[in-house]
Amino acid sequence: MGLLDEVRASAEAMAKSARFVRVQTDAIAAYAASLPLSELENPELDAATHYLGAPEATLAYVLTLDAINFGSGYFPKLTKRPGLSGYFTVAASLRDAYEARGPLSAARLQTLTSEDCRVIFGQADNPDPAVAELMRLFSRALNDLGTYVLQAFGGSFRALVDAADGSAERLVSVLNEMPFYQDVGFYKRAQLTAADLSVARVAEFGDLDRLTIFADNLVPHVLRVDGILSYEPGLLERIEREELIPAGSAEEREIRACALHAVELIAGALHHEVTSMQLDYLLWNRGQLPAYKAQPRHRTRTVFY
Repeated sequence: MGLLDEVRASAEAMAKSARFVRVQTDAIAAYAASLPLSELENPELDAATHYLGAPEATLAYVLTLDAINFGSGYFPKLTKRPGLSGYFTVAASLRDAYEARGPLSAARLQTLTSEDCRVIFGQADNPDPAVAELMRLFSRALNDLGTYVLQAFGGSFRALVDAADGSAERLVSVLNEMPFYQDVGFYKRAQLTAADLSVARVAEFGDLDRLTIFADNLVPHVLRVDGILSYEPGLLERIEREELIPAGSAEEREIRACALHAVELIAGALHHEVTSMQLDYLLWNRGQLPAYKAQPRHRTRTVFY
């Protein structure tokens, strides 16, 4: 059984025994038929918020951004750019750093401090302790990436990607050598990195259809609002009053696992004519709409999403 088969099997088992979250399987077929699949054509990174330069620099940018593509549990405290979410604030800030001073080398990543991160990501004047904690985590993640690329790949970001030999699933294993990617049961950011490299057209993988959704807190929220997931009333009350859901708790893992399994069922209802990765793209973008933003989603402080 491959790594991503294990992810699917684990999510299915958790969904079937879950106490706090339920997949409304009777609603899957109609929901699948209602999805606007035309929106899945030709996804691309938005140049307004992402760095899109020469291929090698863009590849380095994607790896660097996805190394810190976490923090949704901290984002309510983050100083955001006007009109941008936490993720897009981080992506645009890193883009600006690349455009102003060139790509961050592996050696530079290895030495970045939390104060450097405060400056790069526009948090220098934010006194909130949660933001200080997030910047420390960003620093550790970027230090880990720099060290790994230097020690294992001679400082070459391209060599890291080439080590996967054209397999998104193998890239997950390559990235899993770094602590903040060891998201057992989901591997959200490692999978997302393969997808983002492909969307940026700086790497090709022959098995993107093997990827699951990138289990975070937004796709489950969309599925709950749309009636595909239902939460135990007490859990829903905690989320609605914006109480943090502890990382690794039964509730938190069930939310992610049930969303992952639900999307596998949706893909099956569509006869696998679309991939889980494509469905994640559609549902994540749906989550940017005001109707979904108006309702609280679960927040967890974790390095995994």
